[in-house]
Amino acid sequence: MKQLIEPRTGEVRSQTIPGHSHMVRWTEWGNPENPKILLCAHGLSRNARDFDYLARAMAPRYRVICPDYPGRGQSEWLANAGYYNNEQYLRDTLAILDSLQFKQLDWVGTSMGGLIGMAAASLADNPINKMVINDVGPFIPGAALNLIGDYLGIHPVFSDQGEAIDYFKTVYASFGALEHQHYEHFVAHGIRPADSGTGYVLNYDPAIIDEFVAAKLGDIDIWHIWDSITIPLLILRGKNSSLLLPQTVEQMKHRHGNAESIEFDDCAHAPSLMVDEQIQAIDSWL
Repeated sequence: MKQLIEPRTGEVRSQTIPGHSHMVRWTEWGNPENPKILLCAHGLSRNARDFDYLARAMAPRYRVICPDYPGRGQSEWLANAGYYNNEQYLRDTLAILDSLQFKQLDWVGTSMGGLIGMAAASLADNPINKMVINDVGPFIPGAALNLIGDYLGIHPVFSDQGEAIDYFKTVYASFGALEHQHYEHFVAHGIRPADSGTGYVLNYDPAIIDEFVAAKLGDIDIWHIWDSITIPLLILRGKNSSLLLPQTVEQMKHRHGNAESIEFDDCAHAPSLMVDEQIQAIDSWL
């Protein structure tokens, strides 16, 4: 009788990215011998542990891989901040897939993670079977991007973890109706001791945000990438999102014959993917 393999539950693994020599770590869930793979890609200032609730739910039928992109979470910071961009993150992702010998997988990407997924799905040797895009699209208003830069560019310092919880409850109110446990989860994985030795700061390289703010981005228009994607797609949108506009969702579906959408009430950018309604929607569609 074959010995049962215990599923991984949030095991952290790592890979050095060729050509750049930085270490990317990821959190892994599920049976390590399961050939059915789900990769979850986080947003600009977030990290792999945002997907813990989703990954735990998906682990019975997927091997779930959740990368910390460079400068976030447990991955290394980059010596050259100019490499904090989606092109590098795509190279990082493909290097992880290559090291694990993954040829095909499903994808869930929130915001920046959705853009990375779109880039991967547009490749000639696209590795993605089905993709869930969370509150992002091929057109993004510059005003929405610069609003994100305004609140992230402050670089807050917290005297204690309670102050950090209050910060997350305010800044991430757009994630939707969450419970106190969710904010405790943000704090557990989203802050680190300040280099000064006093207080706590957000757990990412501040150069990521400094580069983002300095760019003073205008509208992003990458419809040419969207038009080259042929895989089945599920588009998630927060009803009050200013980053993914309703008309953009309609145009996405009009230009793609196999795209569906779901809109969640009481949230903006971006649905947290931590609550049952959102997890069940993804689980059912995949």
